[in-house]
Amino acid sequence: MKKKGIITLIGLLLIQLMFGTMLFAQETEEVANPNEVVAQENVTQTETVKEETVQEFETVPDMGTMETLARKLVGSGLVELFIKGGFSMWPMLVLLIWAIATVIWKIVALFYAKINLNDFLDKIVPIIESGEYEKASEICAKTRGPVATIIRIGLQKANHSVEAVEKSIENAAVLEMAFLEKGFVALSTTISLAPMFGFFGTLVGMIEAFDAIAKAGEVDPTIVADGIKVALITSAAGLAIAIPVQFFNNIFMSMVDGMVIDMQRGSEKLIETLVYKK
Repeated sequence: MKKKGIITLIGLLLIQLMFGTMLFAQETEEVANPNEVVAQENVTQTETVKEETVQEFETVPDMGTMETLARKLVGSGLVELFIKGGFSMWPMLVLLIWAIATVIWKIVALFYAKINLNDFLDKIVPIIESGEYEKASEICAKTRGPVATIIRIGLQKANHSVEAVEKSIENAAVLEMAFLEKGFVALSTTISLAPMFGFFGTLVGMIEAFDAIAKAGEVDPTIVADGIKVALITSAAGLAIAIPVQFFNNIFMSMVDGMVIDMQRGSEKLIETLVYKK
């Protein structure tokens, strides 16, 4: 009886231990389940982010370094218009770069060459009247601009006849005029060719638009409108280049005309002073 009681007690203990182990396992599983849910949610969110990132990268166009730089400098809108304009936009871009470089150079050159003629003559004429030609020539050499250059060259012939002075001044004026007129060819070429390339691109776009109509077999306003819009981009680009270049060209021409008048006045004053002194 004692043995049977001990065996029964041991059996009850084992059964209780088994049930306890099972309950502990269930509790552990229940505690672990929220972590699994959270982990699954994190995995799902990560996969969603990856899919969105992949889709975003797929939608972003593959741009080169130059195109990316152009978008940062001038904006994506102008770059898109440039791309839609077609191949005729490239020669217009070359003309634009050429014109911008010429305009910057002309601004620096003309403003550097411009001096106050009255102040310069008031400074140098008394020295010429006193016969100090070397000193006057040194002052001209230190003064910028074509007026000082032609007067300096004229002073080199001051000890000769007046006709020799006039001849040297004329030769120097021709060289200075060539320098002042330098760059106008680039500006006039841009003014003439930019609208021509724009009109050429318009014609090409119209041809493509009517070709699309022919392939579609019917007149679709959408096809015609898109083709004409793309075609007119080139004309607008040509005019957008030519108009400001024409504006700067006119300003530069007026500045050159003013310098030519100053050269004429300076040379006449020099010859007058030399004649009076002799």
